[in-house]
Amino acid sequence: MQQVMTEDNCYQHLRQKIVDGTFFPNQRLIEMDLATDLKVNRAVIRTSLARLEQDGLVKRERYRGTHVRVVTEAEAVQILEMREALEGVIARYAAVRATDEDIRELQGILGLMGKCIDTDNLIRYSEINSLFHGKIKEIAQHATASKLLETLNSQGVRFQFRTIMAAGRPKKSLAEHVAIVKAIAERNQQAAEVAMRLHLSHVADTLRRIT
Repeated sequence: MQQVMTEDNCYQHLRQKIVDGTFFPNQRLIEMDLATDLKVNRAVIRTSLARLEQDGLVKRERYRGTHVRVVTEAEAVQILEMREALEGVIARYAAVRATDEDIRELQGILGLMGKCIDTDNLIRYSEINSLFHGKIKEIAQHATASKLLETLNSQGVRFQFRTIMAAGRPKKSLAEHVAIVKAIAERNQQAAEVAMRLHLSHVADTLRRIT
């Protein structure tokens, strides 16, 4: 028996399709079609779209319906600037709360990132980069910062592959991640925050340069 999709399931499903690019920027989202595809009533779709609008992922306009919101390059830079502040705090907390096992996991992730650089697999590098930042967020256990980051990351996700493709950026990016892990491993809160903020400021500078 097929499980009935709840309102929250529907919201999460649509959100993921926007984040992973299945629904592309400016694509129109038609309530009736979505309701048919997901086998839910239109009221559930309408509520889910309202939540996505609050997240900044869709835009609803009178007479034009609902579209996946287009995030501009300028806004993507602003998102990175906000991430710099939030992830700096998260890195500081991670430096306090990281266990020896957490450090080993982060070092293992760095190893995977290094292999991606060696094989010039930058798409995979970007995917593992997301895993890296997610792990630090998990270690930090800072619920408020994590919740804010979830929305910011969703809005800026389509730009994450562009910066790593910039000339000279991959090796610099890896070195920045190494510095973050080193500071966390040393339980140095200030160094961890500085290393994270420096890393994300360089990502923002790269995006400014290539757009």
